[in-house]
Amino acid sequence: MTKKKTKQITEFFQRNITGKKVVSLFIITNVVYAFMLTVTIPKTMEFSNGMKLLDMLPMGYDFNYVDQLCNTLGEIGRKTYLSNQIPVDMVYPLLFGISYCLVLAYFLNKLDKLKTVLAYLCLLPLLAGAMDYAENIGIIAILNSYPEIDPSTVTITSSFSLLKSTITTLYFVILILSLVALGIRTLRISKSTRSS
Repeated sequence: MTKKKTKQITEFFQRNITGKKVVSLFIITNVVYAFMLTVTIPKTMEFSNGMKLLDMLPMGYDFNYVDQLCNTLGEIGRKTYLSNQIPVDMVYPLLFGISYCLVLAYFLNKLDKLKTVLAYLCLLPLLAGAMDYAENIGIIAILNSYPEIDPSTVTITSSFSLLKSTITTLYFVILILSLVALGIRTLRISKSTRSS
């Protein structure tokens, strides 16, 4: 990536990482996430006989699992999946991508690292969000095509689920490391202030 591109990205982040904006987006994102966890996922799982939904399988799944899940859900369960869980999950990835992108940018800025190539790490949530959309499209195709499920659709969708969870995990490791680095820096500054 060119220096010009890096500068454009960091300028965009710096315009949008005011504390109020970051906190507001973070709260909205997590309200939607909580709604999925407490309302739409449990409502869909009423039909799954304890089987986890495809969105909830970070290590992916195979054809047999998908076939069994669709069969267990039944027609009403599959319609509930399509009409309740999926619509909310088409809003969440965008919110996740933007808000968590800005959260990391906010902390990198505090560490004076936002004007470096580390700024590109802030794009990980957007990439995870894109994988989530690809996963959702695959799930819609599977649910609509049942009982004629295409094995290749399952394989591709499972790959997107795995990529989504891998990128998300990597992001949170980086975020935690950033918070630790900021904590250490804050302690050092306060110690030097007290000793001077």
